[in-house]
Amino acid sequence: MMIHRNVIGQIERALSRQAAVALIGPRQVGKTTLALHIAKKRDAVYLDLESKTDRGKLAEPGLFLARNEDRLVILDEIHRVPELFQELRGLIDQGRRKGLRAGRFLILGSASIELLRQSGESLAGRIEYINMGPLDVMEIGAAGDPNPVKLWVRGGFPESYLAASDDDSFAWRQNFIRTYLERDVPQFGPRIPAQTLERLWTMLAHNQGQFLNASILAGSLAVSAPTVSNYIDLLADLLLVRRLRPYHVNTKKRLVKSPRVFVRDSGITHALLGIADYNQLSGHPVFGASWEGFVIENLLSAAPPRTDASVYRTAAGAEVDLVLGLPNREVWAIEIKSGLAPKLGKGFHNALEDIRPTRSFVVYAGPDRFPMNKRTEAISLPGLMQELR
Repeated sequence: MMIHRNVIGQIERALSRQAAVALIGPRQVGKTTLALHIAKKRDAVYLDLESKTDRGKLAEPGLFLARNEDRLVILDEIHRVPELFQELRGLIDQGRRKGLRAGRFLILGSASIELLRQSGESLAGRIEYINMGPLDVMEIGAAGDPNPVKLWVRGGFPESYLAASDDDSFAWRQNFIRTYLERDVPQFGPRIPAQTLERLWTMLAHNQGQFLNASILAGSLAVSAPTVSNYIDLLADLLLVRRLRPYHVNTKKRLVKSPRVFVRDSGITHALLGIADYNQLSGHPVFGASWEGFVIENLLSAAPPRTDASVYRTAAGAEVDLVLGLPNREVWAIEIKSGLAPKLGKGFHNALEDIRPTRSFVVYAGPDRFPMNKRTEAISLPGLMQELR
């Protein structure tokens, strides 16, 4: 079984110091599998709140949870019963008075921390958040399957990556997209026509990594620019889309202020565009942008907590694909190339003069590490992930 061992370690440490831990990630990413793996090692009770039977057990939540106060209680799909957050707050406070301080609740949610803000309001000081994304390059390598091209084409959702064939993987991702649009999205936001949202999602895939121009997208969808922004906000809250905000530095140069927008999982990007295998991808215009998004998601999965990610670009064309502000206050500038012989343009050199990063790298498709000049190294994706970890 391929599981997120790095995330397991984070959860175990968080449960040792906090009463409630929230594991946040998109649907089908493996949260339940991981939680049940942890439950096997502890005295735990698991409730799937999408199940009517399990929701019925919480008809009197205070009574049920109090009877299990000496066990780890795992609450899956917590958004289905948002009123539980207030109940948990009282139980945690009661437990603290009894000396029960840590490892009481593991909460699983399929949306961002912002969308689950009820927990932040009700459980402030009582909860720790952990983000869980799809499988990354380091995880599949540790599991004995070091095939980043397969991961790039199929994406990191376990059932897609582990499918018996590219066709099976592609079919799974198409069904995933349909299920999200028809069943899951309506649970979290206002009613949005599934066809409209699918068109927007597909347009974002075609424009992978582009700076957001909501007006152009709005014109194609026959809705307003604020409506497009709201739809993208929802996709971002559901952890399906990433917005890289602009990096601000003290300079007199005119900066591009729009965020860059990526469909987060490369396999979902390809499914939205009808790309089923590497041969189709290699001839598609999205090839370079898809690789860039894949690299960014992998690097952010390896980056330490509280890392700030952004993009830098001036109106004159100085640009860095990814700027990481690390918790130790170092700033890393990262350029991403899809080929085996990376070259640096004038825009990257000019951007380094503006940003003055602690370190700068070029991530490329080859395995070797070598200096490109006095301040920039070429490095593989796994190599830079190892540096971040």
